[in-house]
Amino acid sequence: MAISLSVVVLLGVILVVLIRGNHIKAGPAVVAALFGFFLASSSIADDVNRFLNSLATMIANIKL
Repeated sequence: MAISLSVVVLLGVILVVLIRGNHIKAGPAVVAALFGFFLASSSIADDVNRFLNSLATMIANIKL
């Protein structure tokens, strides 16, 4: 578990650096995909899922 969380943190940092450096090409896309893959198998996946569901519900409830 600690190893997979470390990989998630490392790939997240790499992803942020690549995005902030405006280097969105094939390499960063692979890093982003790997980040998502390892994030999905980490212990934080349930929290991320709950947050995204709450965000989607909040947006759906906005009345214009």
